[in-house]
Amino acid sequence: MKEVVLHVYDVTNSDSEKTNNTIIQINHIFKDRIGLGGIFHSAVQVYGEDEWSFGFCETGSGVFSCPVGKNPMYTYRESIVLGETECGIAAVNRILRELSREWPGHSYDLLSRNCNHFCDVLCERLGVPKLPGWVNRFASAGDTAVVVAESTAVKFRQAKTEIVNASRVAYRFMAGLASKNQASPESPGNNQNRGSPAFQGAWFKNIISAGAKPSSSESTPSHSQDADDGTPLRQQSSTEHSTHL
Repeated sequence: MKEVVLHVYDVTNSDSEKTNNTIIQINHIFKDRIGLGGIFHSAVQVYGEDEWSFGFCETGSGVFSCPVGKNPMYTYRESIVLGETECGIAAVNRILRELSREWPGHSYDLLSRNCNHFCDVLCERLGVPKLPGWVNRFASAGDTAVVVAESTAVKFRQAKTEIVNASRVAYRFMAGLASKNQASPESPGNNQNRGSPAFQGAWFKNIISAGAKPSSSESTPSHSQDADDGTPLRQQSSTEHSTHL
């Protein structure tokens, strides 16, 4: 039989009958009524009366087969014809052997590497369309949510680091402003302490003071400023700014 058939089950392998019934109700509402998706197990049938799927096991391959529609762990729901394969029986057997090596049981993951993902890969190698989107939509949405949550957590950690670093820089700058009150004024001819917090604080104060004065061609610098360095305060702060940068 060249026809490739997908067999879909409701996932009812819980030990709790209440949980199993709840899953069936969820699948009925979200798949049958809304067409969105649900919680499903799937298997692929091609050339024979067995279906092939994937599941968890601690050792060995996770790829297994069972009679069509007879998986004892789940509740059978429906079958969907996906198309016809161009592969012969020998080619199909080779594909299944390859997948058995590529899909060990311990690699099973409910959201990113489950039975539906395996059936997608098998269908792709058989050259037929993949599973309908609703079969694995809940797992895909859950996997996306996990990725988004992890990415958001990383961004929060980065933002926290940046805030801490900015706070340290601000603290060091404010400490420099405070320490200038205890330091002696620096003469213009002495450049050896221009990188010190005291000088940076004094330089910042000069910039603020210069910017606060009204701009006027008639204004003249005070005698105390001229006595210090022989240049107007506005010119001095501009020169110091260039030297500091």
